[in-house]
Amino acid sequence: MTRGTPDETGTKVGARPGDGPAVTTDGLPEWLDPVVEAARSVQPGQLSRFLPPEDGRGRQSAVLVLFGEGARGPELLLMERAGTLRSHAGQPSFPGGALDPEDGDPHTTGPLLAALREAEEETGLDPSGVQIFGVLPRLYIPVSKFVVTPVLGWWRDPSPVGAVDLAETARVFTVPVADLTNPEHRVTTVHPSGHLGPGFTVESALVWGFTAGVIDRILHFAGWERPWDRSRQVPLDWRA
Repeated sequence: MTRGTPDETGTKVGARPGDGPAVTTDGLPEWLDPVVEAARSVQPGQLSRFLPPEDGRGRQSAVLVLFGEGARGPELLLMERAGTLRSHAGQPSFPGGALDPEDGDPHTTGPLLAALREAEEETGLDPSGVQIFGVLPRLYIPVSKFVVTPVLGWWRDPSPVGAVDLAETARVFTVPVADLTNPEHRVTTVHPSGHLGPGFTVESALVWGFTAGVIDRILHFAGWERPWDRSRQVPLDWRA
């Protein structure tokens, strides 16, 4: 891939200084190699059946899928949305949100800048310590009409994190990848509509919906998934 050209998702890779953050795999820990390869090869339809409308409708947004190295090995950064929000209240999620005009072109580095900006605003992390190493294909959340770009990051230089605004974020936490792959923490969630989806019971929370779907597909295509009992169903009001 040549310097400053779009990859398969349309996001600029190897941008020149001043163009925004670059996507680079230099210096990553070896355990992230399967995720890098999965991001390079996975197709949109392999991640979700909900894809962006062909007519371009939908609000452009991005989330930061941030991998770090914790006391128990590889981990992911998540947050729990405040219970008073009108959209996705109380739901665990990746840091992220809608693109602002200052983030720039949604087809180049806009999603990268938005993911880092939102993560800083929501969790207080220092974006300079994050290395973006890939992006997944854009996906769609029908209920909110968001077109979401999952931005993959390596927390090269960790910084303190926590809920910046309790009106928006209830808490910020990390989840060891070992817990996400543990079959005892895997469940099938049952939406009131009857829709079934993947879920994770971790850190006293039920991770479901879009976030759980992305994690589920990353684990699968990275070869980290372990056999689990898909018949174990829990409602969305599950509590530890």
